[in-house]
Amino acid sequence: MSEVKVRFAPSPTGPLHIGGARSALFNWLYARRYHGKFVVRIEDTDLERSSRESEENILSSLRWLGLDWDEGIAAGGPAGPYRQTERLALYSQYAEELLESGWAYRCYCSEEELAAQREAQLAAGEMVGYNGQCRNLSEAECQQLENEGRKPVVRFRVPEGKVLTVRDQVRGDVSFDCHGIGDFIIVKSDGIPTYNFAVAVDDHTMGITHVIRAEEHLSNTPLQILLFEALGWPVPEFAHISLILGKDRAKMSKRHGATSIQQYRDLGYLPEAMVNFLALLGWSPGAEEEVFTLDQVQEKFSLDRVAKSPAVFDLDKLNWLNGHYIKHSPVERIADLAVPYLRQAGYLPETVDESLMAKVRLVTIAVREYLDYLSQIADHAGVFFTDPGYDDPEAQAVLSGEQVPAVFAALREQLTGAAALDEDRARALLKQLPKELGLGGKLVYQPLRVGLTGKTKGPELYHLLPALGPAKVIERLEKALGSAI
Repeated sequence: MSEVKVRFAPSPTGPLHIGGARSALFNWLYARRYHGKFVVRIEDTDLERSSRESEENILSSLRWLGLDWDEGIAAGGPAGPYRQTERLALYSQYAEELLESGWAYRCYCSEEELAAQREAQLAAGEMVGYNGQCRNLSEAECQQLENEGRKPVVRFRVPEGKVLTVRDQVRGDVSFDCHGIGDFIIVKSDGIPTYNFAVAVDDHTMGITHVIRAEEHLSNTPLQILLFEALGWPVPEFAHISLILGKDRAKMSKRHGATSIQQYRDLGYLPEAMVNFLALLGWSPGAEEEVFTLDQVQEKFSLDRVAKSPAVFDLDKLNWLNGHYIKHSPVERIADLAVPYLRQAGYLPETVDESLMAKVRLVTIAVREYLDYLSQIADHAGVFFTDPGYDDPEAQAVLSGEQVPAVFAALREQLTGAAALDEDRARALLKQLPKELGLGGKLVYQPLRVGLTGKTKGPELYHLLPALGPAKVIERLEKALGSAI
């Protein structure tokens, strides 16, 4: 195999969405698997909707996912520039080449004339498409129309009677009858190239060997092949990956959950969980395993394991994967990532010193088993930062037990004067208390939980004690005892 070169070419008309991220990932994996190059370029010819803000969001999201690129926007390379609006002279050059060779011609039909053509075709029950009215205009006729102030588009002259077969590495051979394509526009009247023409020029001049993209682009492929052939260029390999559907089998939309990578990042999903999840959207590792690092997916990835059938976006599965990575990541990392959410909830000041950061790490240890994503930490961490109330009837029933004062006194005696606790010391203390008091575990642990949290359920006591610290534990137990009816 000659050197593989693939590309991801988003339009900067919004943030990077799940489908685009998966396409970028599959291209990156293919390039890395076969020691090739990954190019990122920007298709910004939609002048009204494109923005540099969206472009930066896309690039930032790719970097967050860990997808680096060898050539392209912000990286440079020999085939730049890598924004289409900066390549207009190149498109003009190849459009002229097609005009001179007869593969393209200028079309002067107005929007009104084209609409009338469509209406006539519909009325006659014919296939709707351009009828070739300007296909054979003489130079004199063209000049006359231009003298009338008409600005032409450039159309590609689609050969008649030809059937094109796309040899797709995912979908197999797919054939298209050129009769159903019609002479399509390659340059608009304002000089801006259309999608298919710009893509063909970019793919050739950047040396792209494999085009891996979403299934929705399959219908564009015959147009691009026609352009490659007319210009005498080698045709790249194509692979069209399946659609992404919601669990209800409808096309992915906002009602299935967040749709952009930035939204998931803001919610506190980890990049390795997102990459793991995206890799499994339409690709199979060929085993029962579901948890992979990016390096492990790279080693296994191949197009013959990409499914033809639609991939299903299962938010529950993403949450399970993310929870797995939260639980198995270094606590220091998860605590650092949790700080903005705790600050937003009002639990932390703007500046977090090392003493407070140590507490955040202990809180993270206590609650991370309950988290699907990190912004949920604010729902579980309040008990560590805000003193509880004891008005709940169930809590009052527990605190009214006759053994409660003795239980609280026993723990207070153990903690008085202690500077700090770690989990091992907390476990040992809690294990010893029932023996010391001659009570069953429930009669000891349930009052302690209520005394420290105001609730009958919550984090493990051996996590609560270190995170609160001896002084705060004693303070809360005394308050709880005073509140008992």
